[in-house]
Amino acid sequence: MTLVLVLGDIHIPQRAADIPAKFRKLLVPGKIDKILCTGNLTDRATLEYLRSITPEVYIVRGEFDDKAQNYPVSHRLMEEGLCIGLINGHYMVPAHGDVDTLAATARQMNVDVLVTGSTHRFEAYEEQGRFFINPGSVTGAFSPVEADPIPSFVLMEMKIGQDVVAYVYQLVNDEVIVDRIEYRKS
Repeated sequence: MTLVLVLGDIHIPQRAADIPAKFRKLLVPGKIDKILCTGNLTDRATLEYLRSITPEVYIVRGEFDDKAQNYPVSHRLMEEGLCIGLINGHYMVPAHGDVDTLAATARQMNVDVLVTGSTHRFEAYEEQGRFFINPGSVTGAFSPVEADPIPSFVLMEMKIGQDVVAYVYQLVNDEVIVDRIEYRKS
């Protein structure tokens, strides 16, 4: 089993001061195997914080990331028999999490799970036999697309045999709410 932290749209310090303290208490070194970041990781201190949780950090470029960081636009990796695609999605047309556009991207990337960002809104669903996850914004950073973003991230438990259990963490009224979503590759 592999535990993967999925987060993004961080925007520190431009749109948010920090990752909420109640989230930081949960994200401790030694428990998480990998981190997938959907981009907009706009400061070095947050990158170092993520690397303190686990050295295996994969980041794709968001529209506000410094091009000098040289993050790729997309990334593919295999985990426990599943192919995972990682993108930000700000460049897609139509943008903002359009289901058909994301499904076409997943087919083009030939992935079982597509992780995307840019909307600052958590979403998880199955479409055309593939699993789609947008972790939202871990800081709840302002977005012109999402009027009142809820801080959120996802922990994916990847199991041998092509199973994913996604635990969604959202900070609602200063309380951490956790939901569970399951996906099994058919």
